Amino acid sequence: MERESFEDQDVAALLNNYFVAVKVDREERPDVDHIYMAVCQAVTGQGGWPLTIVMTPDKKPFFAGTYLPKHAMWGRPGLLEVLSMLKEQWDQNRDKIEEIGEKLSQSLKRQTGKRERGRLSAETLEQAFSQLLNDFDPNYGGFGPAPKFPTPHNLLFLLRYWRRTNDKKAIAMVIKTLDAMSRGGIYDHLGYGFARYSTDNRWLAPHFEKMLYDNALLCYAYLEAYQCTGDPDFSRIAEEVLAYVLRDMTNEGGAFYSAEDADSEGVEGKFYVWSRQEILELLGADVGELFCDVYNVTQTGNFEDGANILNLLDHDLYDYAAKHKLDINELEAKMTAAREKLYRVRERRVHPFKDDKVLTAWNGLMIAALAKAAKVLQRQDYLQAAERAVEFVFAKLTAEDGKRLLARYREGDAAYKGYLDDYAFMLWGLLEVYEATFKPEYLRQALRLSNDCKELFWDQEQGGFFFTGKDNEELLQRPKEIYDGAMPSGNSVAALALLKLARLTDNNEYITAVEAMFDCFSPEVAHYPRAYSYFLLALDYYLTAPSHIVIAGDRDDPEVQAMLALAGRSFLPETTVIYNDPAYLSANAELIPLAAGQVAVGGRATSYVCENFTCQRPVQSYQEFEQLLQK
Repeated sequence: MERESFEDQDVAALLNNYFVAVKVDREERPDVDHIYMAVCQAVTGQGGWPLTIVMTPDKKPFFAGTYLPKHAMWGRPGLLEVLSMLKEQWDQNRDKIEEIGEKLSQSLKRQTGKRERGRLSAETLEQAFSQLLNDFDPNYGGFGPAPKFPTPHNLLFLLRYWRRTNDKKAIAMVIKTLDAMSRGGIYDHLGYGFARYSTDNRWLAPHFEKMLYDNALLCYAYLEAYQCTGDPDFSRIAEEVLAYVLRDMTNEGGAFYSAEDADSEGVEGKFYVWSRQEILELLGADVGELFCDVYNVTQTGNFEDGANILNLLDHDLYDYAAKHKLDINELEAKMTAAREKLYRVRERRVHPFKDDKVLTAWNGLMIAALAKAAKVLQRQDYLQAAERAVEFVFAKLTAEDGKRLLARYREGDAAYKGYLDDYAFMLWGLLEVYEATFKPEYLRQALRLSNDCKELFWDQEQGGFFFTGKDNEELLQRPKEIYDGAMPSGNSVAALALLKLARLTDNNEYITAVEAMFDCFSPEVAHYPRAYSYFLLALDYYLTAPSHIVIAGDRDDPEVQAMLALAGRSFLPETTVIYNDPAYLSANAELIPLAAGQVAVGGRATSYVCENFTCQRPVQSYQEFEQLLQK
């Protein structure tokens, strides 16, 4: 529509003569997008982008559609014809059109009215697992038919379900999906990072756009899979994703850009694909033939116009080496050198456009992934990057009074009062940074942010959080989102974060709030649980008996460091881990009642492992601590 219509003189003349044209960046104004997408779904029975809405001057919509060609074709009405018809109807039947707008608006408001209440339970988790199992693709991993989206929170749910039930089918689905995605063309084997989704069912041909949120959530999923399996390929992919983000998607201040486009020079994927001849010329006949064989590069190609998307779907390097009786170390060295050479050549191509907006919400997700990686992989550079991004957000993406998060920063300009996702995702990020550093300042920031979130977004009548704050621009309605789509919803992320804060600080007000959220959203979630997989992480956490670990002792003590590293790389999603640092004893006593009295005995490293309100005897060696965790 950009090229066909909005840059076209005929369309521009018609629009500018009779309409006020408003173009919305849905990443900057997701509140507007939420509302009018609901209108489109109500009017047409489906949604999607580009979204076209025509409304009265008081924002009441009376026409909705998605893609409209300039002139009618493919069974779709043309934009010129639609606009002309609407102008005519507005002149001749304005009362009728305003009545339609009023009815649509009232219908939308009724959707946020009183709801039936229900109960969520362990049975809800069982239902979600059964639905995911039913939708699982046993051949290629992932869920449902093409196009396939990564949806990492489905995998996070399955890992917790496996821990809860020891059902090996749950973790097998995760391993299959993560392995297939990292071998497929959805993964950039030269420059790293994942594309937004796969157009086919085997992860080969992506929509080449790279989104920050996908890469943050996928990195988190690979890290948790590594915790559960110890498979070094999973940690390698997580590190490669972070290498891409820190190299290509980070600004001078340490914050993260939003996305990279799919196309360059007007052609989707042109930057990423290769011909066989091109590779042979660059790498030489011997290495080139080997590389093409390994990465499925053929003369006819696996993409448009004979081009090739690099992939390892038919095998991995170990399989290939065994099949062809090659030394695996020598093969890996050759492939690494070849990839590096092709990457350097690719860097000289025309790059896709980079969306250099800094979005608070998506930065919160990336901060969470970096802090998780720092904890799991013991990488201080990741932790420094996470802390730097936190500093950027609170320095550059807050209002002048320092009390209100803003949603978007670009070229020195911060704008738009933050939405629920900005607060919830940053809250997640802060909790992860706290768990990686154990600095009380991050816990204090998280507590302040949670209080601000409750003050701005909480629905006092029904429970749950509205998407927009009480001080945001007044729109047709205040949407309340719970569906976990490409990203988890703000309500889902907030629910788990509040439960974690409750256990850390022993504040039951947070638990009461989350119980109200369970009541509020139970009808939707109970109807089709798998669509709310991140919300179910909160339910799983709530239903699991509380446990906590306190490690005490000097930070420079190798035994303390070893215990912290073991806790960091262990998959303990239901366990609160606390380091009672001697430098922060008074702050911890104030903030974290769990840590009270649990100090280093005799000045030596000491760990306390407590489950269901009962603590084991404190242990003072790494070996004993390891044995307790294994139990």
